[in-house]
Amino acid sequence: MKLLLVANPYIFVPSMIFFVLFVLLLALFFRYVPLGLWVTAYFSGAKVTIGTLVGMRLRRVVPSRIVNPYIKSTKAGLNLDANELEAHYLAGGNVDTVVDALIAAQRANIDLEFEQAAAIDLAGRNVFEAVQVSVNPKVIETPIIAGVAMDGIEVKAKAKVTVRANIGRLVGGAGEETIIARVGEGIVTTVGSALKHSVVLENPDSISQTILRKGLDSGTAFEILSIDIADVDVGRNIGAKLQAEQAMADKKIAQAKAEERRAFAVAKEQEMLAEVQRMRAKVIEAESEVPLAMAEAFRSGNLGIMDYYKMKNMQSDTNMREAIASDSSHDTIEKED
Repeated sequence: MKLLLVANPYIFVPSMIFFVLFVLLLALFFRYVPLGLWVTAYFSGAKVTIGTLVGMRLRRVVPSRIVNPYIKSTKAGLNLDANELEAHYLAGGNVDTVVDALIAAQRANIDLEFEQAAAIDLAGRNVFEAVQVSVNPKVIETPIIAGVAMDGIEVKAKAKVTVRANIGRLVGGAGEETIIARVGEGIVTTVGSALKHSVVLENPDSISQTILRKGLDSGTAFEILSIDIADVDVGRNIGAKLQAEQAMADKKIAQAKAEERRAFAVAKEQEMLAEVQRMRAKVIEAESEVPLAMAEAFRSGNLGIMDYYKMKNMQSDTNMREAIASDSSHDTIEKED
């Protein structure tokens, strides 16, 4: 036989071409027809046809992403359609998470339809986690929030909020950040309305009661079950600090005003000194004209030599009297001291 094939290549070449074409066709068949997945779905009771699987391949959908969740939902007793799952997948949703959420909701007797679960998933929320939180409430812990009582003492409090997911408000409802912000607002309001900080320390439950009465879960994706104050502590004396800062500000204002008055007094003193200097200059100028006037009086005969000596004697007598008066006043001041 080997000799025949070697001797007659015209028979061997077509056989190889046929074999290669057969292998290629077989590979293409298994590439576009996930036969193993169809067998698994068939024996699981999930009705998926070969044409549907081929259509998924042509629509660039990974069949396992649709068929495996579909098998899971069928075994769980859910009445879902593979086309719905494929449409949700093409819309960018997580089919496996939606199916898990529907199964968990069915087991917990929670009314959750596929359209609602798909809308929650497309809204960016984890619908399976939401169902879990609805069954098993979780605790949200707030950071340390500080409020100031009417007596000026700061009170720091930390709260633990037990919430349950509200399936009906998951689309468009506010998240955990809103819950924390509203609880913080309630703590600040309650502490701020207290006459003394000791009242809050003696009865921290008043904070949670005030917050619960306000209905802080309205418009959110959660239902608040309870609010527990985990820790309450005394902070700074804000009132005293504000008074000290006010006193410091008043001191600075008074210093500024005193400096302003001092600068005004210095300017006034400088002005008076300048005026004195001007007056002295005028006196010196007038005194410099006296000899000229006397010389003119001598020449004109209005002043005699005896008159001049009498004037000098009067000046000497006046200077002596001023000196005596000055010494007497100085002695008097020393005796008084």
